[in-house]
Amino acid sequence: MKHILLTLFIISVMFSSENTKSFPPVVVLELFTSQGCSSCPPADELLDTIQKETEDITVIGLSYHVDYWNYIGWKDPFSKKSFSEKQRQYSQKFNNSSMYTPQIVVNGSAHFVGSNVMEMHRKLRKYSKMDAENKVEITALEKRQGVIGFDYGILGDIDNKMLRTVLVIEERHTKIPRGENRNRTLKNSNIVVSESYTELKTSEGKVLIEIPDLVNNSDQLKLICVIQNTDLKIVGSSQLKL
Repeated sequence: MKHILLTLFIISVMFSSENTKSFPPVVVLELFTSQGCSSCPPADELLDTIQKETEDITVIGLSYHVDYWNYIGWKDPFSKKSFSEKQRQYSQKFNNSSMYTPQIVVNGSAHFVGSNVMEMHRKLRKYSKMDAENKVEITALEKRQGVIGFDYGILGDIDNKMLRTVLVIEERHTKIPRGENRNRTLKNSNIVVSESYTELKTSEGKVLIEIPDLVNNSDQLKLICVIQNTDLKIVGSSQLKL
């Protein structure tokens, strides 16, 4: 009887340890921006600079182009209603009375004006010290006509969590003829062009994500996997250049 109890105790400890395992910190910066917003270009530039120049931690940038600036004279080609809705969900979480651009959301847990350099570095210092709950491994990547497929493996507890798969264009320059940024050529980076969600019932699986028509043959693409919980908190992420 003692041997059975000891065995059950060891199994319980091992199971508990597996589910509370932590992984190296990852900081995911989600920028809500628009080519029709005159205050957004500095935030676009800051996000690009931070991701390229930060070497001691993993920083993943995602630029979500919202559609509510399109009425002012220029329709942002990367904008989607679903991205505005994503920002609205964050606003509800943070109890914001209104939405604004440029807005940065850090790991789904905090937000600030995306062009604020000092606040950016404060948040990086804070979140770079927080271990991730999950790690995502991407394997068997296959790119074919109009679709990208891959296998995923997730380490860590997956209860009440979702896998968000994001396809981004690394960089694009756009000449803006109308609106608040008229006669300017804007550089956008880490532009989200496609996104899908997978409910995590098992730690392994396969995902297919569409390559939209706005992607050119010359575009450099990245595939990003994000693990988030029901409170929209990001608890793990990884990225892969295609």
